Amino acid sequence: MPQNEQKYLKWAVPEYRKQQRGRGWYIAMAIFVIICLFFCFFTIRDWRLISLGLSSNFLFALIIIITAIIMVINEGRDPLMVNFELGPEGIRIGSKFYDYDSFKNFSVIYKPKQSVKNLYLEFKNSIHPRVSVPLRSLEALTVRNFLIKYLEEDLERTDPPLSEQLTKLLKL
Repeated sequence: MPQNEQKYLKWAVPEYRKQQRGRGWYIAMAIFVIICLFFCFFTIRDWRLISLGLSSNFLFALIIIITAIIMVINEGRDPLMVNFELGPEGIRIGSKFYDYDSFKNFSVIYKPKQSVKNLYLEFKNSIHPRVSVPLRSLEALTVRNFLIKYLEEDLERTDPPLSEQLTKLLKL
C-alpha cells in the first residue's frame, strides 16, 4: 500500500444546515400557515363532521400545526456536530455504522460557484433517505478516490437533488 494512501477519512458535519431567515420569511410562513389552516377548517366535504365540530381536513391541520411548532422549537437551538468516518469496512455516521453493502452508490458534487461540495450516498433500501454530507475542508477528489474502491459511483448525478435545492431556496 502506498504511503500517501489513507485508511480512514474523518470529519465532523452539522446535523442540519441552519438557515439565515429574515423577518419577511417569518411573515410569509405565518401567512402560508394561516391560509392552510383556513383551507382545512372551512372546506367541509362531509356535513356529518360539522355536527362534531370537525372539518374533513382535521388531520392536515394537525400536521401543519405540529410542523410549525417543531420549526419554532428548532429555531432556538444550534445543530449538533456529527462525526462522519469513511473506513475500509464501511461508513460511520455519528454512532451508527453501515457496511458498504448497505449502499447502492455514491456521488461527489463540487461546484464552487454554487457553494456546493457534498457527498451523496444512496441506500439500497429505499426506505432510508439519501445521505447528503458537506465535505467542508476535505478535497472532493480525495473522498471520491477513497470511495471508488468500495462503492459504485453515480456519474449521472451532476447537480444536487431537487429536494435539496428547494430546501435551500425556501430556507427550510
